[in-house]
Amino acid sequence: MQALLDAIASMHLPTEARRIFHGRGGLHAGCEQWSLDVYPPVFVLTSFAPATDEDLAAVGAALQVRWSQIAPAGEPLNWVFQHRGEALRVEGRSETRLMAGAVPEPHTVTEAGTRYRVHVLRGQNHGLFLDMAEGRRWVRDHAAARSADRYGLKVLNLFAYTCAFSVVALQAGARQVVNVDMSHGAIGIGQQNHQLNGTTTGAAFLPHDIFSSWGKITRSGPYGLVIVDPPSYQKGSFVATKDYARLMRRLPGLLAPGGHALLCLNAPELGAAFLKDQMRELAPGLAFVERVANPAAFADTDADRALKVLVYRAPDLPAEAAPPTGP
Repeated sequence: MQALLDAIASMHLPTEARRIFHGRGGLHAGCEQWSLDVYPPVFVLTSFAPATDEDLAAVGAALQVRWSQIAPAGEPLNWVFQHRGEALRVEGRSETRLMAGAVPEPHTVTEAGTRYRVHVLRGQNHGLFLDMAEGRRWVRDHAAARSADRYGLKVLNLFAYTCAFSVVALQAGARQVVNVDMSHGAIGIGQQNHQLNGTTTGAAFLPHDIFSSWGKITRSGPYGLVIVDPPSYQKGSFVATKDYARLMRRLPGLLAPGGHALLCLNAPELGAAFLKDQMRELAPGLAFVERVANPAAFADTDADRALKVLVYRAPDLPAEAAPPTGP
């Protein structure tokens, strides 16, 4: 685990939520089981295999040494350990324990100046997916570029979780965002995120099952941007290998002329071709634009195993059908 200890020894004082060490990317031989994130003022060490007491003691000592060098005087070291072994992942569980210090309650972090509520002691998902930072940047930039559009940018945020995409879109000038997620708890945190950032105007929240709510979703459209960020596998609600196609078929009817779709997938076993091949078959009218790069901290030896974020664009309205632009 020397590469992890080296990363700790060279880290700067963290002020925003980010990944410090990404062993899962395969760039550090012998460290594939480890990742280290920081949700200031708390570090979160995750192991995807059993960890010994000696391993944890070594990491704790390294964190303490570096913290004594970079932290403001009197600031305690706070860190949490989470085990996500194979058996636990199959069951959708994890084991989490506080190793030192304390976790604020409520716990609020920032990313690119935006504030988010997180919960690092509960479950595998902490309220903000750090690998999606560049996706959020893309949405912010896109919304800013479209903020002067005649009718404003209307966004549909599917599988909204805690609504981070919605917050940055509204901050950047989107007119309206419709957030849809079947988890009432996640939507509730999403509403708190909007309140934290003063972006309550223009945000709508639908705590519904997407697949049984297409009528309501469609009636609120069309949308200039549709964000699709589902779990890769969630028993009883979404399985990417069979359910993503159902979303793709809906995209042409949801998008306004010239509108964009942001398709996200975090499944190591499914490469970008899984999305591209199905889009060519099921939504051939939408053109592939780009793949959004992942944050440098999440570098991977195999891009197909890493997070996939693909941008598609709907065709423009034919010139002869476009409405007059004059008075």
